[in-house]
Formats: sequence, C-alpha cells, structure tokens
Amino acid sequence: MSTEYIIPQTQIAAVIEEAGGELKIKKDHPVKRPEELAPGECLVKLECSGACHSDLHAALGDWPVPPRLPLIGGHEGVGIVVAIGRNTVDSPVKLGDRVGIKWIANSCLNCEQCRKGREQNCAKALYSGYAIDGTFQEYVVSYVNYVTPIPEGFPSDAAASVLCAGVTVYRAIKNSQTNPGDWIVIPGAGGGLGHLAVQYARVRGLRVIAIDTGVEKKNLCLKLGAEKWIDFKESKDTVKQVLDATDGLGAHSALVAASSSQGYEQAVEYLRPGGVLMCNGLPGSATLSASIFFTVFKSITICGSYVGNRQDAIEAIDIAARGLVNVHFVNRPLADLKDVYDGMMNGTIAGRVVLDMAKQ
Repeated sequence: MSTEYIIPQTQIAAVIEEAGGELKIKKDHPVKRPEELAPGECLVKLECSGACHSDLHAALGDWPVPPRLPLIGGHEGVGIVVAIGRNTVDSPVKLGDRVGIKWIANSCLNCEQCRKGREQNCAKALYSGYAIDGTFQEYVVSYVNYVTPIPEGFPSDAAASVLCAGVTVYRAIKNSQTNPGDWIVIPGAGGGLGHLAVQYARVRGLRVIAIDTGVEKKNLCLKLGAEKWIDFKESKDTVKQVLDATDGLGAHSALVAASSSQGYEQAVEYLRPGGVLMCNGLPGSATLSASIFFTVFKSITICGSYVGNRQDAIEAIDIAARGLVNVHFVNRPLADLKDVYDGMMNGTIAGRVVLDMAKQ
C-alpha cells in the first residue's frame, strides 16, 4: 500500500536575492509539485537543518565561484521523503524514509572522478545551497541516489551537522596518513567542524592538540577528549607549544578547520618530518604561504580535502549514530538565521547551530 502526503503549495524559506544582500524570510515561497519532479529527484519535508560556515560564504558571495542567485542556502538537512519523481528507476529510498541532504546533491557517477570515489570533484556535481536551492526551507528537492539514510533512533537534529561538518573532517582524518597514538593538531577545534574533528580523531585513536580561543571552546575541546589546549590569542608562540607538547618532535598531522590562513602557515613549522597537512577550512580569499625549503626538507605532504563521498557520509553517520561522536549544538528557529550568521562572523559560536523547521 503506497503512502501519500499532503504537500502545501507554499512554504517558509530563507532567501538571498543578491550576494551580500539582506536575508529574507519568505512565508509564501513555492513548493515544487510532485508531478514536476524529474526522474531521480525526490521531495523531502525537512525536520531540521544545520547551519554551516559555508552557508555564510554563499550568502556573502565571497568565494571565487559565485553561487546561483536568488538562493536558498543550507546543506545539512534531515527530513522525510514525501515524493519521488515519476519514472525513477531502482530508487534506493522510498516514501516515508528519513534521509539526510548533504553539500553534494548529485553527480554524474560515471566520470573518472566519480569512479575513483571523488564524487565531490565531479565536473557536473551539484551543490545544495549553492548551485541549487538548499535546506533553509520546509521542503527541498534532492536526488534519490545522493540522500543519506538516517539510522532509526538517531535524532534528526543530532544527525544534521554530521552530514557536512562531520563528513568533511571524517574524510580528512581517514586520509591523514596517521596511526593510533599519533599526534594531530586541529586549529579551529572549538567550532562546527573542529569539535567533530576532535571526536573522530579520538575514535581513530589519535592524540589531539586543540587550537582555538575562549573559555567555552576550551572547555568543550577538553571535554571531548583533546589532550592539549592552545589559545591562539593568548599564546606567545603557538608553534613552540605544539613542539613542547610532542616532545620536541612535532605533530604527525594537522587538520585545519579554521577559515584563516594563519592555521595553515604555522602547520608546516610544527609538523614533524613526514607530517601531513590536511586543508579543510575554506577561507574566501586567503592564500597558503609555507616555506618551500622546509616543506621539501621535512617531506611534508599538503593535501586538500573537500567534503566527502556517499560512502564517507554513511560511515560518518554510523559512527555518530552509535554514540561515538556527538554534535554539540543548540536549536534555533529558521527566523534566527541572520543572528546565526552574525555569530559565525564574530567567531562566538561554540559547536553548531541546528535550525528547527517546526519552530517558526
């Protein structure tokens, strides 16, 4: 017996009409009709959406590649599949399934990048909340092959931020060439990506040095398992503190979750020979400046790591659903999104903000 859902004609949505322009909460934004869905598309009624720093960049339009405008941002949504496009073949999801929506909304699945598990680098990839409308609305169009199943019993608001922040740092740690007992430094450790990186690193058996600023972020990082804390605003020599914490040898890896160039520049100095710098944070216009001599002399690997593929998402969600990683978040209504962006710009948000679509 098929399930049918009553889908309204309009919805509440947060819309940006021009780069850097005013964020408008519209109460009469149209909902795409089920009969208008293309094969492979699905309509998801959202329960919640995480708010990511990338969403702020989309709103400001300060990345080298501008977003599509007007735009509904957001790419960390969790909700129920309420419609699937006609003539969709072999859909992995069905009506009533609870799924997650990620930054990568779709890819061709057939090019070299997709075949090698780098779907996020597909030339035809679509990005939620950037190239297509995202999750800052009540109903969102996505793709059946790319939504991520959410395990039963895992709360939607707890799952939301794993879909981007969690997947992004999880993949970077997987590829960081580290082993249990190795040291990893995480600049930006108290933020949305960083506090999850601390936990995924601990799951992997790594020893964590957390770099950030403020008492609240310090307490959060230490609570989550970081062995060492460095406040970059109070430190007179961050590089020396990392070296001192690692018996003068330096860290095996650094995962930079901060959106500033300083975290990248210092990493080459405190990494030990053979160390790996995982570049995760995406500043709008900053450049990476590092000593070529010491990068070569110390055999340092500098590796860009851009979100994750579908398998990374399933693995990251599974680890969190089993209680090994917990998102530190607060619930806010969609109407508070502008205030959330202000908090991101001021660096005052510890952990993550999840927007509850039931709170209007």
